[in-house]
Amino acid sequence: QLLARPIRIERNVWIGFDACVLPGVTIGEGAIVGARSVVTQDVPPYSVVAGNPARLIKKLDI
Repeated sequence: QLLARPIRIERNVWIGFDACVLPGVTIGEGAIVGARSVVTQDVPPYSVVAGNPARLIKKLDI
C-alpha cells in the first residue's frame, strides 16, 4: 500500500538545485534549503537548512 502525504511549501522559500523534500514535510515561510539537501523534517520559518539529512544551519533575523 502506497502512503502519500502532501509537501507544503510556504511563501518566499528558496530550494537549492537537486534538493529532495520527502512526503509530509512543511517548509516554513522565508526558509532556504541548500543545494543537494535531503529534507526529512519540517523546516522552521526564516531558517537555513542544508545537508543529508538537512540540519539547521542558522535562523534568519527578519
